[in-house]
Order: sequence, then structure tokens, then C-alpha cells
Amino acid sequence: MIDSFNHAIVLFAKGGLVMYPLLVCSIIVVAVVIERFLYICSVQTDITALIPEIVHKLKAGNWYEAAQLCSDTNGIVAFVLAQGLINPVHDRQELEQILEGAAIRAVAKLRHRISYLDTIVTLAPLLGLLGTVIGMIQSFSVLTIKAGQTLAITGGVGEALIATATGLCVAIIALVAHSYLNHCIEAIITDIEETANATVTAAVQGWQNEAR
Repeated sequence: MIDSFNHAIVLFAKGGLVMYPLLVCSIIVVAVVIERFLYICSVQTDITALIPEIVHKLKAGNWYEAAQLCSDTNGIVAFVLAQGLINPVHDRQELEQILEGAAIRAVAKLRHRISYLDTIVTLAPLLGLLGTVIGMIQSFSVLTIKAGQTLAITGGVGEALIATATGLCVAIIALVAHSYLNHCIEAIITDIEETANATVTAAVQGWQNEAR
């Protein structure tokens, strides 16, 4: 374990100054992934249990009970529904607009900081390439100073490629994490749309029952 750590330190030093911004990028990736993963897990809602109860209460015209149920239920889907049901309305378009506005705010919270990963996916390989170019320039400058330094040149190029390899590793990790988090977010957005549609339909049926 200690030998591996020491080897990693040696490789880091050989990679040049570009390794420091790459280290910052990797720290940002880890921090964003952990923070977003914990947040997404904390806002999950069991819609299979929520939708039938909401639909039943709205069809019966019990807006207060439906809103209270959403307020008492954890998760971002329940939060969106609560925003639409907290004040009873009798217009389908108005209800849809309220739910849409709440959904937009909820999605913005879900996507918070996700763009950092997208930026690092592009930035990390470029930083690695920059480190390699700088290393190669330094290596070939040896040839102009001392002719015949073949080992110095090839060794310098090998060290310079460490930056590119590191940049690619950081970018790949960021890309996988970005894809996974986006998949989780899209699943929640689908749940929001499904519950919102069911809520609006049930509300309309409730109004029709009241009008009879």
C-alpha cells in the first residue's frame, strides 16, 4: 500500500504542473458525485403508493387531504404535487401551470452542479494534452542543447504522457458519473410527469363530480 502510494506520488511529480489542475478536477468530480448522489437518494418518492391515494382523494373532492398527504410524503415528486394542491383551483390550465412551475424549480435543483461534470469531461483531456505538449517541448529542447540524448528525449516523452493518461482517466470517470446521475434525474422527471398528469386528470374528474 505504501509502495503504491509512493509510486503514485512519483508519477504525479513527473506529470508536470498540469497535474495540479487535474487533481483539482478529480476532487471536484468526487465531491459533485457524492453530493448529487446523496441528494437524489434523499428526494426519491414512492409514486406507486402515492398516485392511487392522490387520485382517490381528488376524485372525491378532498383537496385538503390530498395536499396534506403530499406534504407528509417525502420526496421531490410529492413536493411538486403539494405546490399544486396547496390552494384549490377549478381550472385545468391553471393547475397545469402551477404544477409545471413547481416541476421546473424541482428539476433545476436536481440538475444543480451537474454541469460541472460536463465541463470537466471536456477540460480534463485538454489539460492532459497540454501537459504532454509541454513535456515534449522540454524533451526536444534537450536535443538542441546536447546532441544524441536519445534516452533523455524518450524518457521525457514517456513522463509527459502521464498527464494525458491522467486527463483521460479523470474525463472517463466524470463522463460515467454524469451519465449515471442524468439517468437518475430523468427517472425522477418521468415520475413527476406521470404523477402530475394523474393529478390533473383526477382533479378534473373531481370537478365534474361536484358539478353534478
